[in-house]
Amino acid sequence: MRTSPARIHVSAMKLIILLLALIAPFHVQAAERPAGVVELFTSQGCSSCPPADALLAELAERDDVVALAYHVDYWDYLGWKDELATPENTARQRAYGETFDRSVYTPQAVVNGRRDIVGSHRKDVYAAIDKGSEDAAALSVDVDISSSDGSVFVDVGTAAKAAPADAHIVIVYYQPRQVVSIGGGENRGQSIDYRNIVTSFQTIGMWHGRSMRLELPKSEIMKNGGRCAVLLQTFDAEGRPGAILGAADAAESW
Repeated sequence: MRTSPARIHVSAMKLIILLLALIAPFHVQAAERPAGVVELFTSQGCSSCPPADALLAELAERDDVVALAYHVDYWDYLGWKDELATPENTARQRAYGETFDRSVYTPQAVVNGRRDIVGSHRKDVYAAIDKGSEDAAALSVDVDISSSDGSVFVDVGTAAKAAPADAHIVIVYYQPRQVVSIGGGENRGQSIDYRNIVTSFQTIGMWHGRSMRLELPKSEIMKNGGRCAVLLQTFDAEGRPGAILGAADAAESW
């Protein structure tokens, strides 16, 4: 039986569409900008932290919030060593302390790099997220994460009219979840479900207002917790962190 030229043409088009779908990068971040970035500085040795940890777990379930938990180590002397804490997390919080000109504390939540709030105060945290979505320059630059084969791609858009045109591209590696039974210190006897636990972070490039793409090996993410977020963040001349202009969260594990 002979096939008509028109049918051959339709079949060829379907094949081309299928091939394009197979070779295109797999996107793990929706195109919409997040409503807010919430960085919680917490510790297993802090009796005030479990309510904030629970609030962060709630925020981690939202598709429109990048929620990250930085465990700090300066409460370890109270009788329980936080195995999720790192000196780098503590250093980031202290740098924020210099930015806000105040002492560090736990639980401290920093929203969009602009406001610090007691991390267990639900109304204040949600209000800061809402306020951030109203700020002209807050999260005004598109950031996207995609994956193909053994690579992860970070795409950053052009500067919005109200946004600064220079920023660091910071990748934050994290472990999505770990339940810890605490055997000592102020939270002794509690079992706490921790979410989006930061394992490490680093600047992977500089952005100067124009769209750009960076490529990273997927293996780096796998060995550092399995997931990552990307923050487009300003820093001052002294290296202190400032406003976050854009963000994306790779909510899928590779």
